[in-house]
Amino acid sequence: MEDSQAKRVPHLPWMRNPVDINLYEECPFGLLPCLDPRLEEALQKIGIQSLFPVQVAVWQETIGPGAFERDICVNSPTGSGKTLAYALPIVQMLSTRKIRCLRALVVLPTRDLAVQVKEVFATIASAVGLRVGLAVGQSSLADEISELIRRPKLEMCSSFDPDDIQMEPQTSVDILVATPGRLMDHINTTKGFSLEHLCYLVVDETDRLLREAYQSWLPTVIQLTCSNDQALFDHARLGPSISGSLATIRRSGVERGFKGKSYPRLVKMILSATLTQDPSKLSQLDLHHPLLLTSGERRYKLPEKLECYKLICISKLKPLYLVALLQDLRGEKCIVFTSSVESTHRLCTLLNFFGDLPCKISEYSRRQHQSLRSKTLKTFRKGKIEVLVATDAMTRGMDVEGIRNVINYDMPAYVKTYIHRAGRTARAGQTGRCFTLLRKDETKRFSKMLQKINNNSCNLHSLPADSIEELRPIYSSALKKLKGCVESETARKSGISAKSVKSSDRKKGKDRMKE
Repeated sequence: MEDSQAKRVPHLPWMRNPVDINLYEECPFGLLPCLDPRLEEALQKIGIQSLFPVQVAVWQETIGPGAFERDICVNSPTGSGKTLAYALPIVQMLSTRKIRCLRALVVLPTRDLAVQVKEVFATIASAVGLRVGLAVGQSSLADEISELIRRPKLEMCSSFDPDDIQMEPQTSVDILVATPGRLMDHINTTKGFSLEHLCYLVVDETDRLLREAYQSWLPTVIQLTCSNDQALFDHARLGPSISGSLATIRRSGVERGFKGKSYPRLVKMILSATLTQDPSKLSQLDLHHPLLLTSGERRYKLPEKLECYKLICISKLKPLYLVALLQDLRGEKCIVFTSSVESTHRLCTLLNFFGDLPCKISEYSRRQHQSLRSKTLKTFRKGKIEVLVATDAMTRGMDVEGIRNVINYDMPAYVKTYIHRAGRTARAGQTGRCFTLLRKDETKRFSKMLQKINNNSCNLHSLPADSIEELRPIYSSALKKLKGCVESETARKSGISAKSVKSSDRKKGKDRMKE
C-alpha cells in the first residue's frame, strides 16, 4: 500500500503539473541547441561529452524556448547532475554581456558544498571570460574582500561625464558562491558589495536553507533585489527629473552596458532532492510563475542504480557488525554515517583500534576545524582514505567520485536524511550500495520509512556468525583503549578549562589593582 504522503496533492497549483525529467534523454553536445562552442570545449576537457536528463530539461527551459521567462524549481535525486544543470545556462547567459559586476549569486548551506560548486562554475566560466568568487569564511573577511572587490582609480582626461566617474569600490566577480552567514557579513559590512545588478539567484539544497534562518539572509536578498527593480521602474517612468536617491541610482560606468535595454528581472532557481511542498516556506522565495521539474510522480526518490540492504544486529555487538562488513567490502571507498558529532568521533577512534582492517579510516564532522575537514575530504577524494566516518554534514550535495558504499551505522531519523545519505553513492549513472545497521526494535520503523519512497527492494544482508565471534577478543581490547582515550581527552579539556579560569582570575586581579 502506498504511503498517504506520496498520494497527497500539493497545495500549490504550480506543483500539480510538473515537467517530467524522465521524458528527457541524455543528450550529446552536438544535439544541444545554442551551446557556446567555448563551453563545449571546456566540458570536453574534463571528460563530459553529453548532458544528463535533468541538465537537458533545465537547458530547454532556460536557453531553449523557456528562456528564463519563469523561475525554475528542480526536484531531482541526488547525483543526477543538478549543479551543472544550473551552472551551464547561467554561464552561457552571462557571457553575452561583457560587464564586470555581480550578476549571479549561488547560496548553499555548507562550506564544503560551496567550494565544490565553485569549482564546477570555475571550470566553465573561465572559458568565456567570467570570474567566480567564493564567500564561505574559509579565509578572513579581509582576504575575501580583496578577492571580491576592486577599487577603481580615477583617470584624468580632457573631457568627461561626471556620471561616469567611478570612485566607489565595486565587485570584481560575475558569479558569487556563498554560504548565508558570510553572505550577510558582506552585505552588512563590505563597502562596494552590492546586489543591485543581480540577474540570477540560485538556492541549492532549498529545503535546508528554508528550514534554518541563517541571519534572515533570504528576506534580505529578496528585499534588496526587489527594491532595486522598483527603483529602476520608477526611474524609467518618472525620467531624469526624479529627485533624491532614485535620481542617482546605477550611475557607475557598469550600467552603461545596459543602456537602451530593459533591465532583466531577478531569475530564481531552487533545487533539492527533497524539495518541500510547504506553501509557507516556498512563499519566502517570492517565485515568479514557477515551473517545477521533477523526476516522476513521487516526491522522494532514490538513485536508479542503488542497491539497498539492511543488517539486523545484536545491539551490544553493533561495532563488530560494522567491522565485519568493512572487511567484507575489502577496501572499497565508503562513508559511514552516525547520528551525532560525538558518535562519529568515538566510532572512528574505536575502529582505528582494530589492527587488521583492510582500509584507512578518518573522521569528518563539525568537531574538526574547517581546514582539517577540507584536508580530510581532499585525501578521501584522492583515495588515500578508504572509509570516512561522518555526520550528516556530509549528506548534502557532496560529490566524491568512486564512493561504492554508504553505511548507516545509526538509522536516520527521517526519510529525507536517508535519501541524502544514500545519494552519496550511485551518482551520475553509476552503481552503488546502501547498508543500514538495525537493532531488532528498529526494523518496523525502518520499513515504514522505506514505504515513503516506495522502496520494497531493501534486501536482508547477513554476515557469517563466526566472523562476528572472531572479532570479540580484539573488540574487548579496542574498548579498553577507547575508554583510556576518552578519559585522556576529557582530562585535557578540563585542564584547558582550568587554565582559562585561572587566566581570567589573574586578569580580574590585575584590573582590581588598577582601580
